[in-house]
Amino acid sequence: MSEERTLILIKPDGVQCGHVGHVLSRIENRRYELKALKMINATKEQLRQHYSQLVDKPYYPGIEEFMTSGPLVAIIAEGDEIIETFRKMAGPTNPSEAMPGTIRGDFARAWGPGPIKNVVHSSDSRESAEKEIKIWFPERN
Repeated sequence: MSEERTLILIKPDGVQCGHVGHVLSRIENRRYELKALKMINATKEQLRQHYSQLVDKPYYPGIEEFMTSGPLVAIIAEGDEIIETFRKMAGPTNPSEAMPGTIRGDFARAWGPGPIKNVVHSSDSRESAEKEIKIWFPERN
């Protein structure tokens, strides 16, 4: 087992639809620890840093518009192998492929053209987690 930390974002669609408590409960039910939590409005600069590999893509403006459309909840969570486990809990990025029982399978759906509204983001590696935590929680570095 490997103790690690990850960044989880409950995206504007998850906040707007009232799924913050559902997501937090799933994290706590797996006995992971919530180390930091805050509701914020993402800035364009934060999003450009977070999605740096996508900024030059033609679909990036839609992501930025969606992610600034309302508040999001940023979370630092810790526990054994939380990065891989939470990504399984979230389900595939495309909600149409997410199985019931996953966060995206239970709370998201495909909305047609535009950015994917899939309730949550989570870091995909230790390196990404550390980079992303610095973006969303600069006061903790």
